[in-house]
Amino acid sequence: MARPVVGVLVMAYGTPNRKEEILPYYTHIRRGRPPTPEQLQELIERYEAIGGLSQLNQISRSQAESVLRALQAMAPDVDWRLYQANKHWEPWIPDVVARMAEDGIQQAVGIVLAPQGSKMSSGAYFEQVDQALARLDRPLQVKRILSWHLEPEFVAAQVELMREGLARFPGGEPEVVFTCHSLPARILEWGDPYPEHLREMGEAIARGAGVTRFHFAYQSAGRTPEPWLGPDVRDKVAELAAAGARAVLVAAIGFVSDHLEVLYDLDIELKQAAAELGVHLERTRMLNDHPGLAQALANAVLRAARGAL
Repeated sequence: MARPVVGVLVMAYGTPNRKEEILPYYTHIRRGRPPTPEQLQELIERYEAIGGLSQLNQISRSQAESVLRALQAMAPDVDWRLYQANKHWEPWIPDVVARMAEDGIQQAVGIVLAPQGSKMSSGAYFEQVDQALARLDRPLQVKRILSWHLEPEFVAAQVELMREGLARFPGGEPEVVFTCHSLPARILEWGDPYPEHLREMGEAIARGAGVTRFHFAYQSAGRTPEPWLGPDVRDKVAELAAAGARAVLVAAIGFVSDHLEVLYDLDIELKQAAAELGVHLERTRMLNDHPGLAQALANAVLRAARGAL
């Protein structure tokens, strides 16, 4: 008897692979509006500050392949087919969905490499999936995993990284700040779960690591006139410094990879701002190739797939 075939669509943000791709990439994330020369130069300089370009695409591909290996080990009775796609760079989500259909995939599970759910985060990825599905002339069903922020293996991996980070403060427990990427504040009008997911993740990780002093903040807000979720992490660190804190550990738990918003916004910009306030600031490592991440994602995919088969 033939094994059932299940496509696994692992979606990431995407990043340019070469310097000459920065302009079209920046234009794409601005919904087709080209940046000003000053904005473009600033982004180029940020990439240069972290070594030239982000390795996000390579990391995302490696993470997806690790999920596939975990699924194959857990459920060898299924013929798993991996498809990795990006929201803002090649391989594009619509192109990959079309290729899945061309390959004869009829059942698939989609998951985003971001733990929290939101209409404007994971929901935006699946909007692209739905648009691509609407253009197909053959059947393809995609089960949607909109969030996986409390998967036990994910929380356990973050607890491990938190304990490792705490060990860098032998003089006593620092103030811990959990962050994720900010979103426009209008999501609060929709009852969006995004802020609640950040709180739930942070509380679970703090419990596991025995952290008693922790806070929540957002980072890397877009430069638009509308208000974004806050407090911004820089404001939170300044607030803690004003209250007498001299040691802060930041955990960017809304991300799973090293990329620009971590390597520049936190490791360079925030660390410099903290130093000017007399604060010793460290950051927990990103999950990247941590086996707990692959296991958490694979468990979520397997549950969704079992419901579809």
